[in-house]
Amino acid sequence: MTIAESRALQVEEARHSAEIEGLTVSKETLADADSYVAGEIDSNELVERVRARYGLS
Repeated sequence: MTIAESRALQVEEARHSAEIEGLTVSKETLADADSYVAGEIDSNELVERVRARYGLS
């Protein structure tokens, strides 16, 4: 499994988990997740962006 495939699986699992909990993943967060899968940002940057978006930084 490539790094991109592993990241895509992690993102899909996180998205599915959120949906099971009744949450909706925003378009902005999905775009950030795509950047993570593509290797443009690392997991720390992904978390930082999502936390900032929701005022959790």
